[in-house]
Amino acid sequence: MGKEADRTDQNPGPARRPPPGRYVAFRGTARVATGDLAEVAAMAWRAQGEDAAMPLLVFDRQSGAVVDLDLRGRADDVASRYAAAPSSRGRPRLGVVAREVTLLPRHWEWLARQGGGASVALRRLVEAALRAEAESERGRMEAAYRFMSALAGDLVGFEEAARSLFAHDGPGLEARLAAWPRDIAEEVRRMRDGDPSVGPDTDARRT
Repeated sequence: MGKEADRTDQNPGPARRPPPGRYVAFRGTARVATGDLAEVAAMAWRAQGEDAAMPLLVFDRQSGAVVDLDLRGRADDVASRYAAAPSSRGRPRLGVVAREVTLLPRHWEWLARQGGGASVALRRLVEAALRAEAESERGRMEAAYRFMSALAGDLVGFEEAARSLFAHDGPGLEARLAAWPRDIAEEVRRMRDGDPSVGPDTDARRT
């Protein structure tokens, strides 16, 4: 991973802007890659076995949740598994799950009029709702809290930081973040503030 991946230094000086990308990978307290899911997953595949005592975690920056990756096969198999869905009609390649949906007749009629069919229209509606939730202030705080809980739950001042986050106490939160590893502090700020650069990226970056 290089020197940066092994860094666990505290958070000195002014905050930096974290590198862009919808997904971010951490090993311990160090950010080791960002990018779209296929790129970060391929990087995670290559990193397997490098440090079994310090597992690598991948986070969705919109939700703050840990992404459970299937790293079976070769690197290109993993990248293909998590490649973005094509823009053409039909099923996306990633993670389609068939389940029963119960709707009123007028709902089915509306879906039938949408381009791509009912399944495509439903996926678009859900994605739009997810984006709206992530862009809301409450959604951003929840994302930051999920991330904090996963990586900073054992750090000094975690409970105080969580209270400051939901109380909109910026100075109080910053006082706690100042004592945390720099990469974690930067990601908390990014998720809380809804950094507009969060989104699909063209290349995974080892930071």
